Amino acid sequence: MLTLSTVNVNGLRAAAKKGFLEWLAGTGADVICMQETRAEPDQLPEAVREPGGWHTALAPSSAKGRAGVAIYSRAEPEDVRTGFGSAEFDESGRYLECDFPGVTVASLYLPSGDVGTPRQDEKERFMKEFGEYLADLRERAVASGREVVVCGDWNIAHREVDLKNWKANRKSAGFLPEERAWLTEVFESGYTDVVRSLHPEGPGPYSWWSYRGKAFDNDSGWRIDYQVATPGLVARATEAVVERAPSYDQRWSDHAPVTVTYDF
Repeated sequence: MLTLSTVNVNGLRAAAKKGFLEWLAGTGADVICMQETRAEPDQLPEAVREPGGWHTALAPSSAKGRAGVAIYSRAEPEDVRTGFGSAEFDESGRYLECDFPGVTVASLYLPSGDVGTPRQDEKERFMKEFGEYLADLRERAVASGREVVVCGDWNIAHREVDLKNWKANRKSAGFLPEERAWLTEVFESGYTDVVRSLHPEGPGPYSWWSYRGKAFDNDSGWRIDYQVATPGLVARATEAVVERAPSYDQRWSDHAPVTVTYDF
């Protein structure tokens, strides 16, 4: 069995003070993909940078205090790669790959965007480049007999069942028609949304809730954290859960871990 978790930690140093380390000590995951770590390795306490029993790969952003992705694994990776060959984004702390026997696991933090601002333009440039890379990655995986799973915060709710207040967000970043169409292209190009394949009905399960108001208490969330995999791995997925905190005060991030078990 192979159990993968993905979670946007909303600042790894802050999460460590709120309960992340306790979650890490209790998880049954074999590999954990994290996003928005927002820290250089030397800024992390040793218990976070090199926790016992884990191999850690960290890809911070060149912009201090922003983005950052990481992969923790119980087994040492065969290879580790940062970025996807992008002159603009390879130092932005948004993509990291680790190879394990028969499978490549990636941690992705896609830009969130903001309609009418340069941040949305940045998101669109990222999607274009990354979409092309995903196609190449899939082709290379097929040629070498490997599977691929890209875990992370994709910052796009794909369908109406993927966010509670979809009507009010039709012109919002994360639910724009062009963003959703791009994600459809990904899902029609040899990759599958693993959680949705196991839970075809909605609404949700949501993985992010705003800290504002009572979004968490009312389960007024978005499903933007995905495990997106090639067909051979999807067929081996047996269970998918969103590890939603029992209560608002027990959250250590505004996201919840999305955990999938594969019979691999």
